[in-house]
Amino acid sequence: MATAVTANRAELIAIANSVASEKMIDKAIVIEAMEDAIQRAARSRYGAENDIRAKLDPNTGDLRLWRVVEVVEAVDDYFKQVDVKGAQKLQKDAALGDFIVDPLPPIEFGRIAAQAAKQVIFQKVRDAERERQFEEYKDRAGEIITGVVKRVEFGHVVVDLGRAEGVIRRDAQIPREVVRVNDRIRSLILNVRRENRGPQIFLSRAHPDFMKKLFAQEVPEIYDGIIEIKAAARDPGSRAKIGVISHDSSIDPVGACVGMKGSRVQAVVQEMQGEKIDIIPWSPDIATFVVNALQPASVSRVVIDEEEERIEVVVPDDQLSLAIGRRGQNVRLASQLTGKAIDILTEADASEKRQKDFVERSAMFEKELDVDETLAQLLVAEGFTNLEEVAYVEVEEIAGIEGFDEDLAGELQNRATEALERRDAASREERTALGVEDALIDMPYLNEAMLVTLGKAGIKTLDDLADLATDELVEKKRVEPRRRNDDAPKRPEPKGGILAEYGLSDEQGNEIIMAARAHWFEDEAPEADADAADEAPVEAAPAEDTAADDAAADDAAESTDAKSEDDKA
Repeated sequence: MATAVTANRAELIAIANSVASEKMIDKAIVIEAMEDAIQRAARSRYGAENDIRAKLDPNTGDLRLWRVVEVVEAVDDYFKQVDVKGAQKLQKDAALGDFIVDPLPPIEFGRIAAQAAKQVIFQKVRDAERERQFEEYKDRAGEIITGVVKRVEFGHVVVDLGRAEGVIRRDAQIPREVVRVNDRIRSLILNVRRENRGPQIFLSRAHPDFMKKLFAQEVPEIYDGIIEIKAAARDPGSRAKIGVISHDSSIDPVGACVGMKGSRVQAVVQEMQGEKIDIIPWSPDIATFVVNALQPASVSRVVIDEEEERIEVVVPDDQLSLAIGRRGQNVRLASQLTGKAIDILTEADASEKRQKDFVERSAMFEKELDVDETLAQLLVAEGFTNLEEVAYVEVEEIAGIEGFDEDLAGELQNRATEALERRDAASREERTALGVEDALIDMPYLNEAMLVTLGKAGIKTLDDLADLATDELVEKKRVEPRRRNDDAPKRPEPKGGILAEYGLSDEQGNEIIMAARAHWFEDEAPEADADAADEAPVEAAPAEDTAADDAAADDAAESTDAKSEDDKA
């Protein structure tokens, strides 16, 4: 085969080596890009219909060009086919059906061809560089990386990471931090995404994990796993809280994080532009953890509402402003740290709230159970809050109340059951008036009151219920830390799922929706069977078989008649 050697083959190899080194990609990728560019240029010279191949030796720069043709009996495409006689001129042993090579002479690149080749090489190299960047950084999310500020665009900071570029979006920066071009900056790799214009490396200096990673760098005990940061919350540029625990009882986790004369924590504070950091001991007991999280305020008591996922914290009157913090910062960070919504109340507020709840529950029992005020108050004082608790607890628990006996306890349970039945009957009537179909009552976990709530939300049929997503049905209301009722900001009440008030779990919600969708699959099955039956071929039975079947049927009929005569005899 003839070999086409470019006059500047050494220059080609030098360019390939330079690009591979500069872009930090494999030299073979650059060589492949060059071969592709040469193939395209050759097709523009010899005709785009030809199947032209190019091979560039990565060591010597030798370039080979050839055309691939198929040996056929009758030629239909003169660009890609050749007859046997013509093929044997190129290759003596060529046979019908073979693919042979037709060597081509070297080409001279014109201006347009050279420009096209350059664009192909540039695109291939850029794609390879993007893939290399993505593969290098995709598994490094959560790491701290150091880079140099390259430019600031529309408030977003572009950081040169050496082998790639990252961006710190405006909302991921520390407020009021001044960043200049060529500044060295540390940040957290938040996310790496593959996009059309290349991998996007998103960085952050405002994320709580950035603070946690900084502590891991400054505190050897955290790096070694002896001390663990269990929770972190930040108001970037202003204040932060972290909850720490030691897995070695001989090491104080708070003292280790603070360091000698505050050296360790100060290093983190400096990197975070003076952000004040509260280091508190973490506790598996949520009440203890909440008390610690609200430091420096002192707490009188903590009341946990597990159903609403709220925590009511009572503080002395003189500690209210300290517990809430400036613009609610302290209670907001404590809420983020614990994962619970926290209500701050003074002693007077708590007393007023308890008294109000006591009066409302007593009045409810007095009305629904038809008992006197004293008996209703006794039930509330013993911790009963609703009719269900009275109706369904063990009778001994009610009888154990001072002054009660089993007869009274049984009577109270009967009255509570009757009150619940009356409530269900009223709900049933309301459900019927709303037009909610009866089929919904067969759904798991749903009662009449829930069906009324669904009806008011426009969910009246199985299909309506089946169309819902789980979060639309049972997602709890998004709770936020709040202060006293008179200080609460005037904002719309956050919405949850339609049945959020009933405390159903996501698993229960999913089970309800799947039960509502069951009839979809039942309806589809007969249709599928009918379609299959329609599509099945109907074959005519052979005449002989039909005749045989008829004869067998006649014999069976005669046998039956004979048996009937015998029975009569």
